[in-house]
Amino acid sequence: MRTIAFRQALREALQEEMRRDEKVFLMGEEVALYNGAYKVSQGMLEEFGPRRVIDTPIAELGFASIGVGAATNGTRPVVEFMTWNFAVLALDQILNHAAKMLSMSGGQFNCPIVFRGPNASAGQLGAQHSQAFESWYANIPGLKVISVSNPYDAKGLLKSAIRDDNPVVFMESEVMYGDEGDVPEDEYLVPIGKARIAREGSDVTIVSFNKMMKVALGAAEELAKEDIEAEVIDLRTIRPLDWATIIESVKKTNRLVIVEEQWPFGSVSSEIAYRVQKDAFDYLDAPVTRITAADTNMHYSGNLVAAALPNVERTVKLVKDVMYLKK
Repeated sequence: MRTIAFRQALREALQEEMRRDEKVFLMGEEVALYNGAYKVSQGMLEEFGPRRVIDTPIAELGFASIGVGAATNGTRPVVEFMTWNFAVLALDQILNHAAKMLSMSGGQFNCPIVFRGPNASAGQLGAQHSQAFESWYANIPGLKVISVSNPYDAKGLLKSAIRDDNPVVFMESEVMYGDEGDVPEDEYLVPIGKARIAREGSDVTIVSFNKMMKVALGAAEELAKEDIEAEVIDLRTIRPLDWATIIESVKKTNRLVIVEEQWPFGSVSSEIAYRVQKDAFDYLDAPVTRITAADTNMHYSGNLVAAALPNVERTVKLVKDVMYLKK
């Protein structure tokens, strides 16, 4: 199996689906002539031409609405946002049109569209460019929400998203585009709505997604040095969420720690904690706990960025807390 970069895995998914189905096209800021802000679409203009790889103005609401209209008229657009922070401008189209189209039309019109781009913090980018949006979009009935952590899942889930007949929100990370991982040369799909057990363990369950999986796996490695075996679950899909995998893991380990890069109020971890206490309360030997981003706007200063985000050290401490180990 070959090793390729995250951006290449996404590019291959786009290329393969555009070759397979002429109704698939890509649009967004700088996706064509500039080869993409993060070089995901490098070379695609030359292969598919300007009718299927389309540069847009800096107007997220405008080109999102074009994408929704195109999707309801029989095509399968992939709309790239330079960052999900900018996509707030397009929320009306995603929320009030794409997500509600099937329901409001009484099942007469579906909207097979993918909105994709990087999400959450990426270093010293300040408050307006460092927000995580998974829980926002997971709150919207009619949307599927995917948040990937590695090249293999990025390719397989993007292909599944493009083929899905529903609107899909697909979240990546600016700091992961250069990450490398094993990706098969043969075609494959990763199913939407199925979590991945990234590491098996028996003492505690750690749940995470997107680039916080690096924190979760790093914590598991540190804990293993002290003979604490953590089972690490990569959610991959936030909506629909794979409750069965989480619940079965908690039944085995009896403890749960959730790591996510979002504000704590109304977050993905809030929903998971509720569902676990509802469906697996009798299996818990300690309260469900979590580590999130700080409940504040992100600062620019590097030391404050680091202080605001989950890290391995704090995650290890939380695991030891739920295991009632001496500090």
